[in-house]
Order: sequence, then structure tokens, then C-alpha cells
Amino acid sequence: MLLSREAITTPLFACLCIFGISWMQLPRLQQLLTHNQSVAIEVLRKAETKESLRLNLLQKIPSFSYNNLIANWVYIDFLQYFGDEEIRNRIGYNLSPEYFEIILKQDPRFLDTYLSLSVSTSLYAGMPERSIKLMDQGLQSLSPQVPHQSYYIWRYKGTDELLFLGNAEAAKSSLIKAAEWAKVYPDPQSQYVALVSQKTAEFLQNNPDSKFARISSWAMVLENNVDAKIRKRAIREIESLGGQIVFDAQGKPTLKFPDQD
Repeated sequence: MLLSREAITTPLFACLCIFGISWMQLPRLQQLLTHNQSVAIEVLRKAETKESLRLNLLQKIPSFSYNNLIANWVYIDFLQYFGDEEIRNRIGYNLSPEYFEIILKQDPRFLDTYLSLSVSTSLYAGMPERSIKLMDQGLQSLSPQVPHQSYYIWRYKGTDELLFLGNAEAAKSSLIKAAEWAKVYPDPQSQYVALVSQKTAEFLQNNPDSKFARISSWAMVLENNVDAKIRKRAIREIESLGGQIVFDAQGKPTLKFPDQD
């Protein structure tokens, strides 16, 4: 049976409307601060409220099978939001999890977003519970091989549980799952992640307050992030726990653990 022209174009038209709403109301916070460095906090707050309403609308509107397109687009919106340090320093990162509510609902296999989720929501916005909840929801749709190297999500989750919630038992469980999923892959990188995850879980098994485990977790933050502020904080945290970061001639960091846990 042939479909009518209206039946074919209606989902596409609806999807274009979704994107039209987003494009017309794309975060104006950047424009506000660019044009006037002295914009009042109240004005920025109102603009952020409008952005929150836009995200809430996107959360509710059906995707009409354009899930990946919506996820990619909202992720680009998030990068613009997160990247404007001047505004973020003034009013914070509170909308970070709202972007990922949409992104991971549309595409829970979007691996790169999980690191951004952990960094922006747990570390910057101070909402590790939201970050972990979103990762838990996403993991229900994943397997060891889908997406490729999905074991990293268990690593991010374990890191958030240990460093920001202080939940050693939950972190240990997540790291054990990370090791199990990483062992599926034969490449050296995956095997290294499996070994490190297993060792960190063993540290926590023997000592829930393990400095070694926390140093190992901060080292993962350091290895996986190019943000200068986060790298400085990771190094600071490692050194406060008795660890040491030594850089070689190429700038590659090497981690040294303290003599005792």
C-alpha cells in the first residue's frame, strides 16, 4: 500500500519543527556576555531559565526516528554551553544534566557523552547522584561490545561513586564490571584497563578508604581529560594523597604511588 505524501512528510516536518525551536532559541547566554560583559546576573539567570524550558520541551517531543540526529545536535548545544567559561563561572553548570537527559534518552550508545556527563555534572555542577543515575539508565541498553569499548562507562561510574560520593562498595562493583567488559577485547589498551580496574577494585576490597584506589581514579580523570582546570585538580588531588605525577620529555605523565596505602 502506498503512503500518502502527507504521511511521509509529517514526521519529517515535525522533526524540523523540533530543530527549528532549538535553532531559534539556541543558548543566548553566549551572545549576552559577548555583547555586554557587565550583563546582570538576573539577566543571565532568565536566559538560563529559557534554555531550561527549551530542553524540557525537547525532552518531551517525540523523535520520529531521528534519535541519533537529535542526540548529536543537543550534544553540540551542550559543548557550547559548557565551553563558555565566562558565563559558567558566573552562574554555574546547573543545566549540564538536562542536556544529557535528552542525549542519552535518544542515544544511550553515544559513548563520548558519558565522559562529558561525568566531568560536567559530577565535577563541575556538583551533582554526582544525577550523573550516576543517568549512567545507570544508559547501561541498561548496553553490552560489553555495544558500543565499542563500553567498559569505559563502568569506569566513569566507579570513579564518580568513589571520588564524589565516597561509596567504596558501589565503586568496587562498577570497577569489577569494567574489568569484565574490558577483558572481552584483545587489544593492549583494553587489557590494561581490565588490569587497572581489577587492581583498583582489589584495593577497595582490602581497604575501603584506600589511597591507592583514589589515586588510581584521579589518574583516570587526568588521562581522559584535556581541560586544563580538571588536569590541575587531578594532579593536586593525587599529590594530596601522597602520589606523584612525573612528566617525561614529551609531556606524558607517569604515576607514582606512595609507599603505603
